[in-house]
Amino acid sequence: MAAEPIHPLKLASVLLQYPSPAARESVAGLDPAELAPLRGRQAQRLASFLDWYRSRSLGELRADYVETFDFAKQRSLHLTYHLHGDSRQRGLALLKLKEAYAAAGLEGDAAELPDFLPLMLEFCALAPEPAGRDLLDRHRAAIELIRDSLHRERSPFADLLDAVVDGLPGLTERQVARIKRLAAEGPPTEQVGLEPFAPPEVMPI
Repeated sequence: MAAEPIHPLKLASVLLQYPSPAARESVAGLDPAELAPLRGRQAQRLASFLDWYRSRSLGELRADYVETFDFAKQRSLHLTYHLHGDSRQRGLALLKLKEAYAAAGLEGDAAELPDFLPLMLEFCALAPEPAGRDLLDRHRAAIELIRDSLHRERSPFADLLDAVVDGLPGLTERQVARIKRLAAEGPPTEQVGLEPFAPPEVMPI
C-alpha cells in the first residue's frame, strides 16, 4: 500500500522551525516525489532547500536559523508583527487566528503565538481548501516582506518562502500597494502600554 503523500506546506512548516534532531531525521530520506499537491515550482524549490539542509550539521543549521530569523525584525516569522506592529490591531488579529485554528480542530503550540508562520503552514496543510490558502493570502504582505529580505540576503531559506508563495494566487494591485507601503514605512508603531500586545488567551504559556 502506497504511503500517503506529504503536503508541501507541511514540509515547509517543519523546515521553518528551529532545527532539531527529529526534524533532520524526518527529512533524511525524503524524496520530493512524495509531496502532493504541488503547484508551480514547489518540488524544485523544496528539493533545492533539502539538498542544502542535509549538507549542514545540526549545529550549523541552528546557527544559520538564529542568524536568519532571530536577529532581524524584517525576517520575523510572526506574520502579524509585519502588518500591525505591537498594536491593538495585532492583538485582534492573533485572536482571530486562534479562533480559526480552534474551528478547524487544530490546537496549536501553547509555546507559540498563533501567527508563527510554521504553525500557520501546518494549519494550511490540514485545513480543507480553500480555507488554508485564503488564510495565508490574507497575510501575503508579511510573507512577501520576509521573502524579499531573504532574497536580498541570498539566504537558502528563500527557497522555502518561494515554495509557499508558489501555492498562492497572484498578487492583486491592493496587495502590491500594501507591500510597498509596509516596506517603506515599516509596521505601525502604536504601543499598547504596559499590557501585552495580545489578549491573554492567545499569549504563549
